[in-house]
Amino acid sequence: MALNRQELPETEALTTSGGENSAKTVSIETNSPASGFSIDEGEVARFSALAAKWWDVKGEFAPLHRFNPTRVRFIRDTCLMHFSHLSSARPGVGDRSPPPRSQERSELGVSDIELGDDVHPFGHMRLLDVGCGGGLLSEPMRRMGFEVTGLDASEKNIGTARAHAAQGNLDIRYLAQTVEQLAAAGEPQFDVVLCMEVIEHVADPREFLKTCASLVKPGGLMFVATLNRTTKAFALGIVAAEYVLRWVPQGTHDWNKFLKPSEIESFLSETALTTDPAVGVSYNPLLDQWALSNDTAVNYMMVARAF
Repeated sequence: MALNRQELPETEALTTSGGENSAKTVSIETNSPASGFSIDEGEVARFSALAAKWWDVKGEFAPLHRFNPTRVRFIRDTCLMHFSHLSSARPGVGDRSPPPRSQERSELGVSDIELGDDVHPFGHMRLLDVGCGGGLLSEPMRRMGFEVTGLDASEKNIGTARAHAAQGNLDIRYLAQTVEQLAAAGEPQFDVVLCMEVIEHVADPREFLKTCASLVKPGGLMFVATLNRTTKAFALGIVAAEYVLRWVPQGTHDWNKFLKPSEIESFLSETALTTDPAVGVSYNPLLDQWALSNDTAVNYMMVARAF
């Protein structure tokens, strides 16, 4: 995709997963400040304060780095199954551009994901990462071949994402906007829309999801990941994660903003999308690993399809 870009002379240095600092010229797309009904100013300020730490694998976002391989694998496998039957009917969809076989799997940013022989299966397909933060999902999605637009209400998060993408020579379109701004601007629809670990931080989850759904093209997919509003989620997602284990800063989550799968289904029933049953994601403390499970009481992911 050809992007309208403008060169800026400087960005802040940030700490990457490799522990190096880099201040360099980055290529960005100009855009207006984020605004709209989905913004919760307190949430934006909270994540803006942590913007420089997104790629620190031992910092505040360490749990998300451990969780990332599971959600990347889930997105990739679901997309491969869903879009496989479209490759012969839609030119460009599913076109393969495999790199040399010697290419390291770690290029995806998640060392333990099974890639097979082709790590670029989604060439010519457009993906929107809503609430992209520092780009932890946007980057592996781009390396799979998607033309990625990363969206975040925090300009500081977007600054970190742009700088880190520049270090890896990744052409990702990052915008400091809300999804409603993007929709209002007449943005073409996407093959895949990601709403991962973001809906619990917005002011109006119903309208937020409806707007995200409007950006999914016919035949496309939307992914939603969040925490369930259960006693178990309060005990593990807040008390244990924030106060006992101190995995994330205190106040990161508000239990009252957690959403039950039935609520996600209800919101999306007002759109053209059809939801699959929720898939649980559970943590094994002995292995220090996340995995898909039948337990949706704490973390879960949902897929919605635009048939």
